[in-house]
This record gives sequence, C-alpha cells and structure tokens, in this order.
Amino acid sequence: MVRSTWRGAAYLSLAASIWGGMFVMVRVATSVIPPVPLVWLRYLTAAVAIFLFGVARGVSWHVSAKDWRLIFLIGLMGQTISIVTQETGTMMTSAQMGSIITAATPAFMVIFARLILHEALTPGRILSVALATAGVLAIVAGPGEVEMGSFWGSLSLVVAALTWALMSILLKKLPQYPTVTVTFYGVLVALALLAPPSLWWLASADREAILAAPILLSVLYLGIVSTFGGFCLWNMGLREMDATVSGLFFFFQPVVGTLLGWLFLGEAVTPWFFLGSALIAAGVLLAMRP
Repeated sequence: MVRSTWRGAAYLSLAASIWGGMFVMVRVATSVIPPVPLVWLRYLTAAVAIFLFGVARGVSWHVSAKDWRLIFLIGLMGQTISIVTQETGTMMTSAQMGSIITAATPAFMVIFARLILHEALTPGRILSVALATAGVLAIVAGPGEVEMGSFWGSLSLVVAALTWALMSILLKKLPQYPTVTVTFYGVLVALALLAPPSLWWLASADREAILAAPILLSVLYLGIVSTFGGFCLWNMGLREMDATVSGLFFFFQPVVGTLLGWLFLGEAVTPWFFLGSALIAAGVLLAMRP
C-alpha cells in the first residue's frame, strides 16, 4: 500500500510539473495561434503519439457500449472545455496566473469526490486541502505579486479548473480500461468537436509563422509531452490514490509554472511565492500520511 501511494505520488507530481511548463508554451504559441486551433493541433499531435504507443504496446482499444457516454463526457469536460478555457485564460492573463488559478482544481475534486464517489472527508484531508489552498492564495494575494489581468481571462481559468476536476473524478469510474485507451478516445472527442473552427482558421493561417521554431516546438511540447505524457501519468496516478488526495498534487503546477514564467518570460517572483510553495508542500505531505 505504501509503495503504491509513493508510486501514485510520483506519477501525479510529474504530470503536474509537466503541466506547469505547459503554460509557458501556451503563452508562446498563442502569440500566433488562437486557443481553439492550438488545442486542435495539440491533440492532433497527441493522437498520433498515443496511437503509435498503444500499437507498440499491444494495448486493447475495446470499450463497452455502456461506457461510451462516460468517455464522451470525459473528452467534452477535460480535453475540450477545460483545455480551451485554460489556454484562453492563459493567453488573456499570464503563465503564472494560468497555473495558479487552475490549481483550484483540488478543491473542486474534493467536492466532486464526495458527491460522485462518496469518498470520506476526513479532518486530515480537509486540513491538507486548506494548507495547499492557503499556499496558492499567498502566491496570488501577496503584495506586488501577480497581476490579475482580464476578468474574463480569470473567469475562463476558473471554468478550466472546475471542468478538469470533474473529468478527474469521472476517470475514477473507468478503472477497467488501460490509461492509453481512455486518453486516446478522450482526445478523439476533442478533435471532432474542435475540428470545424480549427480547420476554418487554418485554411487562411500564416503557415510560415506556425512553422517557426518556437511555435512548432511549443505545439510539439503541448501535444506529446503535456497531452500524451501528462494525461497518461495523471490517469495512472489517479488509479493509485483516492481522488481527494490525488488532487493535491495539482498544486505542483503553479510552483513550476511560476518558476518557468520567471525564467523564460520575465514574470515577477517575490518571497510570497516561496511561502506559498512551502504551504503547498506541507499540504501534500500531510495528505500522504497513512
């Protein structure tokens, strides 16, 4: 049980750290590509990578008819609405704000885990979420810290956090399928839903600008590392731990996102960031205690 917990913690921490870097890539890519076609290109890249990996590993692609509705909801909530609103909000605010506001996801996961999975709300879990949430608030509310940016951008990021939390809980209801299979079909749902506006934009887009090295590398990171790698690691971690606890690892995202935003985009970092990071770490460690 202990080994399973630490293995799950490693998967979830790595996934959240990958997604922290994703916000910097989104800021770079959306300077040329709008959010919806960017998400579509990201998933087109990811679908190829996931399919080739699945074929190489001999993964079963079979899904029972009764589970397709849940697969569609996962693709709609997580891969479509959450990612589009996340990239829209990040474009309108900053890499830091994108990673920090979407780190509200664990609080929503606690609520959905109680309502959908009937997981217990123990005092330790409540305290761990409170500590990690206080860490995020310290980063956001510290004097001279991150600018809130556009109201609509911030609201878009809240929607992203809410829908990602719901998707994470729904994933817990499909433990019988390989992670790669569920991820692949969720990506296909998003590809189908986002194809019309994306293809319309791409028909008249500046292809030379899209193929510029920084933009192309950003799309490849978003598709292969963030979507293929991050989604699979997150799904694997969810299978090892309760949803209430696993959501806390999402708090690694704002830490990595803020550090990379400072390193590559010149976004400010103050002592409040380090205080918030310490509170987040304390909440995660508390949640992992037996």
